[in-house]
Amino acid sequence: MVFLAPVPTFYRIYKKKTAEGYQSVPYVVGLFSAMLWIYYAFLMPDTTLLITINSVGCFGQTLYISFYLFYAPKKARLDTVKLVSLLNVCAFGLIVLVTQFLVKEPLTRAHIVGWICLIFSLCVFVAPLGVVRQVIRTKSVEYMPFLLSFFLTLSAVMWFFFGLLRKDYNIAIPNVLGFSFGVIQMVLYMVYKNAGKKQTATAAGMEQKQLPEMSSGEQLMVAFGAGKQLPAELREQIIDIVKLGTLMALSEKAPAAPLLMPPLPAAAAALHASV
Repeated sequence: MVFLAPVPTFYRIYKKKTAEGYQSVPYVVGLFSAMLWIYYAFLMPDTTLLITINSVGCFGQTLYISFYLFYAPKKARLDTVKLVSLLNVCAFGLIVLVTQFLVKEPLTRAHIVGWICLIFSLCVFVAPLGVVRQVIRTKSVEYMPFLLSFFLTLSAVMWFFFGLLRKDYNIAIPNVLGFSFGVIQMVLYMVYKNAGKKQTATAAGMEQKQLPEMSSGEQLMVAFGAGKQLPAELREQIIDIVKLGTLMALSEKAPAAPLLMPPLPAAAAALHASV
């Protein structure tokens, strides 16, 4: 279930046709950890279950990384290729060569590889902390998949008891930290899952309030020009037409004003006096 948890995330990437905002680090580190556990399982007796599960993990993580590379921006794609080359090729090859040729005792070799697996299992759980930092900074859980956090936490509990029952503390110890990190991620998800929606709604409301009111003439110019700049003479003509139409509409609605003229005799007297 852990290896199927990222499927909704990559479905969203497929719909958006871009992996921008998502990180490949958890999948690259997860692939490296699965490869190490397979190598460790070959050095230990009765580890068929460990080999089977991590083989499925290697296959799944390889698919996710390939999918990510297909939709990632150029810079993210280059960073992912560098990380895969560094961890999954150079580092893994170096570990195999050193333990095979410099460590002669099989039990010692298994213990060394077990400690390396322990360290990088912790890295698998620490890898999403970059996303956690992004969630706290942006107050949005858009790029932190909840299902992955949930199933990693559940898997950590199962592997802890598996290692405890086998008395293999290389398996049990890292899953204690894995459980803790998983719980932290789920708590953050519950805290910030609605914060992003509220911020979006608030920003949309403020943007709507800040839009300047346009006069009728300006609206007409936008309608005629479809957002293009009209000639100055044509703009003035449109504004004059709108003003004239507005004045005519107001004059039709307003009651007729009384004539402010004196009576005719008084007017004649005034004219005679002036002469």
